[in-house]
Amino acid sequence: MGKIRVGIAGIGNCASSLIQGIGYYSSLNKDEGNKDLGLMHYDLGGYRPHDIEIVSAFDIDRRKVGKPLHEAIFAKPNCTKVFYSNLNNSGPKVVMGEVLDGISHHMLEYPEDQRFVVSDEKPSDVEKVLRESGTEMLINYLPVGSEKATAFYAEACLNTGVSFINCIPVFIASDESWTKRFEQKGIPVIGDDIKSQIGATIIHRALTKLFIDRGVKIDRTYQLNFGGNTDFLNMLNHSRLKSKKVSKTEAVQSQMDNPLQPENIHIGPSDYVPWQKDNKICYLRIEGRGFAGMPLSLEMRLSVEDSPNSAGIVIDAIRCCRLARDRSIGGPLTSVSAYFMKHPIVQIPDNDASRMVEEFIQGKRER
Repeated sequence: MGKIRVGIAGIGNCASSLIQGIGYYSSLNKDEGNKDLGLMHYDLGGYRPHDIEIVSAFDIDRRKVGKPLHEAIFAKPNCTKVFYSNLNNSGPKVVMGEVLDGISHHMLEYPEDQRFVVSDEKPSDVEKVLRESGTEMLINYLPVGSEKATAFYAEACLNTGVSFINCIPVFIASDESWTKRFEQKGIPVIGDDIKSQIGATIIHRALTKLFIDRGVKIDRTYQLNFGGNTDFLNMLNHSRLKSKKVSKTEAVQSQMDNPLQPENIHIGPSDYVPWQKDNKICYLRIEGRGFAGMPLSLEMRLSVEDSPNSAGIVIDAIRCCRLARDRSIGGPLTSVSAYFMKHPIVQIPDNDASRMVEEFIQGKRER
């Protein structure tokens, strides 16, 4: 069925985990019993992990720009776990992207091993790179709050016919003005803000839905997250968090018939602890009233490697995007975005969205 030619903007921990994962699953014999370990789909519409080929890569860090991709994904400040390093050297070199608002100035106060260091290379012609590499879809892994930079890459995709998979909380695939343009050009777009495989948001949604389905009135809830990667360091600048908090809060509120008042719900990144590296800790609490108004509360702690947790979703989003391109479907992929993303253009309960994605894969549903 041919290779799926993918580009990546932002060669950080998430990109590292995705590329390692493609290598890991591609190395397994198709008859091995563990070939689908950790995947929702080993075979998705006829496409398997080894069909994904990274053909273009953009970053702004001097330790990555100009390096072969299989080396750049292990360069500082990346700190995710290395679980597959036997990568071939046939991938692209990382080229300089546009900085714009991709870096928060507060990061300059931290050691170089923990933060971005801007290359003095001249920014590349992104549209030229996309065309010449034959990129079919671009994954946006830029830092949270990169609104101008995300819009720049989305515009480049529109100008080159490249699909956009937006993994961060800058609203493109959930913004009608953007989605209309992608639809008019017949280009699939997926987004916004990736849900991890078993992450804080998907668990919070599931537990919220459980409380409501069992007749419990939720009074208040919080979700506190902290970790030690560049994502958490970046998010210490609270001015970059507006869309992130909207995305995560709406993802949970959408499970309730009567959303909570703002003072009764707090969801968002909480702190940066360098030694945790890519390990994310989530503390979650839900308080409510059950039968005859009797109070009850739930507390949960989640510990997970943050970047591999998201790669398990992106590897399916890539293949769903290719199916849409094969079928000449343009615009936002509603079911795929609702199941894989926190802030889709339409919020759909996860059980329903899962069923709809399976129907999409089978060709029984257009979007």
